[in-house]
Amino acid sequence: MPALRAGLIRVIVASFLLVNGLFPALWILLTSLKTTIELRRTPITWLPAHPTLENYVHAFTQQPLPLFLLNSVIVACFSTLLTLFVAALAAYALVRLEMPVRGLILGFIIAVSTFPLVTLLVPLFEILRSLDLLNSYPALIFPYAVLSLPVCTLVLMTYFETIPADLEHAAMVDGCTRFGALRRIVMPLAAPGVFTAGILAFVNSWDEFLLALSFNSDPRFRTLPVGITLYQGQFTFPWPEISAALVVGIVPIAILIVVFQERVVSGLTTGGLKG
Repeated sequence: MPALRAGLIRVIVASFLLVNGLFPALWILLTSLKTTIELRRTPITWLPAHPTLENYVHAFTQQPLPLFLLNSVIVACFSTLLTLFVAALAAYALVRLEMPVRGLILGFIIAVSTFPLVTLLVPLFEILRSLDLLNSYPALIFPYAVLSLPVCTLVLMTYFETIPADLEHAAMVDGCTRFGALRRIVMPLAAPGVFTAGILAFVNSWDEFLLALSFNSDPRFRTLPVGITLYQGQFTFPWPEISAALVVGIVPIAILIVVFQERVVSGLTTGGLKG
């Protein structure tokens, strides 16, 4: 009986998480295939009576959606690469080097990761304005990298600790530098952890709205989350067009997760199980 009860609880929890995660995305997809008249019809129809792709055409023609997508890709990719580079160096130093203040540094990293984003908005804005970086790609790339750095550093640290240091020592005996050992030995062995950290950094950059709205007012540098808000008018909310734009924004993340699913799951579990 206890085993049956535990299995039933797992099924209920898994079902709740599945519905909670898939239903909003499914509802957005169905809404994007409906007309405005059908969306306002009562009672609510769950499935579109006459599916249409006109909302996707309007989403691409009413606003420069391809430009928003391109800006999001540029910002997310470069901020992810910068985050992984710095996080790998920081994690390796904290794991391999003898530091008397290692615990203090870890505590500082954890504390920084808990800061509400809104408290950092004004200081970051003033720094970027003094550097003349507002309304540019670096205005988002650097802050996103900084914000993703704590969690990515902790993820990589957890995985680096599972790699024997003897492998690096052997490489350095053969003439490899410490940075070379990190690049040629540690990083390939820690690939699942690197992919996990990369996915986390990419998703954080792709979905972020507040900083993108505050730092880039120039339409040429608007990212997708900010661009989607432009579809609404002063007195109207074209939900079918907005839903179509949201689906376009969700697809890249969904593809990324599906393609690298095994590596991400391995990175989240292996580092925590070994030790």
